[in-house]
Amino acid sequence: MARDLLGRIVVRILPNGTRLSARLVEVEAYRQDDPASHSYRGRTARTEVMFGPPGHLYVYFTYGMHYCMNAVTGRDGEGSAVLLRAAEPLEGLDEMARRRGNENPRLLLAGPARLCEAFGIIAEHNGADLVDGAVVGIERGAPVKDGEVVAGPRVGITVAMENPWRFVVAGSPYLSRRSPPAPSPGRPRVVRG
Repeated sequence: MARDLLGRIVVRILPNGTRLSARLVEVEAYRQDDPASHSYRGRTARTEVMFGPPGHLYVYFTYGMHYCMNAVTGRDGEGSAVLLRAAEPLEGLDEMARRRGNENPRLLLAGPARLCEAFGIIAEHNGADLVDGAVVGIERGAPVKDGEVVAGPRVGITVAMENPWRFVVAGSPYLSRRSPPAPSPGRPRVVRG
């Protein structure tokens, strides 16, 4: 599911009617049997949303200062989610820049905390329905061809680093970190740590 989120559009309609939207260019997968996942130790008050049903937003607070958002992807009862790491801003750039205090479009959404800050995603959005999109939603967008996708090690973890579960649109200037080497035509290229 993580790879299939690339190219999809994250949308938020603010109370004043402003539409914020961005095309996903970087995501990371996490599942229950993964020691790097919040769900690894089982269901807790913090991870309840991550255990389903799918199609909801799992929001968590990290480093005592940042929010991160994930799309819950597993079957109901299965603790799986995809971290939304970076996106290309499409609509509402002025509002995103105001929220972020940064006008550089390349840096507005280049990282999971920046993405949440620009979209105004906070703890109260945990559990939001991504399908109905009342708070935040994910729209179809344009699929990314396999030849444009690179899979590699996830960022900022200290366990299960061997899993190539970070998926990026190769060459996108909006990534949170430097992209792995460019893919070859055909299937997504897998780059090992």
